[in-house]
Amino acid sequence: MTDLLTTGAREAPHLAGEGPVSDPDLARVDRLETLLGDPRDAANPLGLRAVLAADERGELSAEGERALADFGLGAEFVPVRLGGRFARADRFALLMRSLFRRDCALGIGYGVTSFIAGLPIWADGSDEQRRRAAELLIGGGRIVAAYTELDHGSDFARISLTAGPTPGGYLLDGGKQLVNNICRAEAAVLFARTGEDAGSRAHAHFLVDLDALPTERADRSARFATSGVRGCRLGGIDFDACRVPADALLGVEGGAMETVLKVFQVTRSVLPGMVVGVGDTQLRTVLDFARQRLLYGRPMSELPEVQGVLAESFLDLLICDALSVVGARTLHLAPGEASVRAAAVKYLVPKLLQDNSYRLGVTLGARSYVREGPYAVFQKAARDLPVVALAHASGAVCLSNIVPQLPRLAERSWRPALDGGTAVPCAAALFRPDEPMPDLDLGLLELSARGADGLAASLPAFARDLAERAVREPELGELASLAAMFAEELAGLADRAAALPPRDRTPLASRRAFLLAERYTHLLAAAACLGIWHAATPADGFAADPLWVTGALHRLADRLGPRRGPLPGHLVRGLTAELATRHEHHRTFDLFRGRLAHGPVPAKGAIA
Repeated sequence: MTDLLTTGAREAPHLAGEGPVSDPDLARVDRLETLLGDPRDAANPLGLRAVLAADERGELSAEGERALADFGLGAEFVPVRLGGRFARADRFALLMRSLFRRDCALGIGYGVTSFIAGLPIWADGSDEQRRRAAELLIGGGRIVAAYTELDHGSDFARISLTAGPTPGGYLLDGGKQLVNNICRAEAAVLFARTGEDAGSRAHAHFLVDLDALPTERADRSARFATSGVRGCRLGGIDFDACRVPADALLGVEGGAMETVLKVFQVTRSVLPGMVVGVGDTQLRTVLDFARQRLLYGRPMSELPEVQGVLAESFLDLLICDALSVVGARTLHLAPGEASVRAAAVKYLVPKLLQDNSYRLGVTLGARSYVREGPYAVFQKAARDLPVVALAHASGAVCLSNIVPQLPRLAERSWRPALDGGTAVPCAAALFRPDEPMPDLDLGLLELSARGADGLAASLPAFARDLAERAVREPELGELASLAAMFAEELAGLADRAAALPPRDRTPLASRRAFLLAERYTHLLAAAACLGIWHAATPADGFAADPLWVTGALHRLADRLGPRRGPLPGHLVRGLTAELATRHEHHRTFDLFRGRLAHGPVPAKGAIA
């Protein structure tokens, strides 16, 4: 497979907490984890007891916000060229994952909104607008992204907020709802209608100084209570002929929709990788319970059925991590392919995490909805996840972005790869998280992939390579069989995509086309897992072990159906042993195996 993935010696990646960390991005991940402290320490103002108490009050942790301000988190949202620290999308997601692992609401409420709002500024803003925004965020201020209108949901083309011309500026009329931090932010990026046309050239972004708006013309008092992320201050703003200056316009009138479709590729690629931290917390909580709960004279974690659930949940986290890492690195290394891949990441990762939450909740039993005690963080995470999954783009919206691209992907990428011809090349660095990348250039993102899909097109080459290796290494036989199955699935998908009628090549497609798009996301996940495993060296440790990638492909194949049956026993045993080792040594349940701030792990068999 050297034609697909160039190989060669390279430095093994440093994991947070394992010796000196020379990579400044990973050093900041480790510093943030240290700042968050031991989650079980009742005296820790950033521990789980404090987080749950703040959630009960419907507030963000004040101590948490102060700590993040001292950390300088706002600089993480600003590109390096503007004085900030944002250089790599994958490392940014990894940093924020530490925060989401502790408190999803704090991650969204303090940071993510400002990150989202910054993207159209970096893409379209003038030098002065970029400078002002960068200074505000680096100084600990907030910028909010105001897109949502409850009457229109994700249909941005039909929004009602208007920005009409007036001498020296614009008059804003209408409102936005479900805007995080709108009540206390210093600035907002507003998405408004500037024309009466129904098409995509009738909208603009505005960077508005909220503190300068007259209170009688701009009302920010609305607040929306939610079931999840209860500490986030989701509010609204209503404008009544509110004037903003002409220099509030970002870019040009009519250009905002194209900008949205491009920069949302960044958020869709990055946010799911953060939310993997929520799944980590849920699995860790249930593992704690299963190790302490005694059934039939032994810890529940030793029962085969429970071990199977734990192993499958672990695998799902690894799948989510692999796909989100590859998705984030695509923004840098293959930006022309990011439109479809970002939608796949945003669809599949939250879905896997929510399915995981349900299965783990069954294992935890009645304690899965109890809001106090040692396992109370589980119910908070279970409430937070659906809100985060819908945030910014629902699963249906993501699939609707994929559906129109399927036939061209099949024609230009999948079929040539399946036929052994010249396929779209897949950058080897996509699968090597330790390798450097060029800075993110938003101008290189495209509205569609134009048929380019090196990731899915790598499946036939992976299958052929593994078939050859399995002859020499029989222990790879099971993995080779699974890889061949996914290559065959790609062939079937290519045939069905090519046969879609014209109506099924639009967002108004039938359920059948949406199901094809859903299956496609699973093939991308399989290719991401195979790619990361194939690119790993023995120095990469667990990432190079066929144990996890074989299990991951089993899980994905099971979701595609028909059911293949439970995970084989040797996989369950190996994965639960890895899970137990990580738990006892305070390591993350993802591919990075990073260090966690910690206290003692609860002893086995403490609950009869």
